Amino acid sequence: MKFYAINGSPRKKHNTATVLAKALEGVSAVLPDAQTEMLHLYDYSYKGCISCFECKRLGGKSYGKCAVRDELAPVLEKLSLADGIIFGSPIYFKGITGEMRSFFERFLFPYLVYDATYSSIAPKKMKTAFIYTMNVTDAAMRDMNYPEHLGGMEYFTGRMLTPPSVLYVNDTYQFMDYSKYKVECFSEEAKLKRKNEEFPKDCQKAFELGMAMARS
Repeated sequence: MKFYAINGSPRKKHNTATVLAKALEGVSAVLPDAQTEMLHLYDYSYKGCISCFECKRLGGKSYGKCAVRDELAPVLEKLSLADGIIFGSPIYFKGITGEMRSFFERFLFPYLVYDATYSSIAPKKMKTAFIYTMNVTDAAMRDMNYPEHLGGMEYFTGRMLTPPSVLYVNDTYQFMDYSKYKVECFSEEAKLKRKNEEFPKDCQKAFELGMAMARS
């Protein structure tokens, strides 16, 4: 079995990558023989959907898959055979990163059929999950309706593949040295306290998310 974590952050060793790695560890704890891999989207040069519609051309060689041949193409082929995918992204302006958004356009749109029910022709109904990391608190996230803003991509992922599990990681520690940046709206002391006390709990939740995905 094959499980992938998709890192939509430009950083490979910070909050998003850390919780994604924990989720993959959870998969391996249940399925020690499963293949797990983290893919960093910022390693690849690609664009979003170019509206060529070759994925919808009847009888075309690219029907049901993205026709664009760039560095993302082999990634999409690999993911089409996955048994589970965990998508992770930091939140920028109430949404996933631009790189992650472009990835989803290329990954999901070819599976969407323009028939009466907007059905899916995804080759596999793999399990899915979303992990979001953000510097706002849980209360602020809900006051500003982040879950509603983020729910659109979750909805289409559920339609094309399977309804995803969701984990929010709030109030994250952004800088190794806050004194080097103008960040008066945040307390470094409070951020560090949360990093030491709460972030390990978030990692445990990610581990349990991975275990649940593997068991299902």
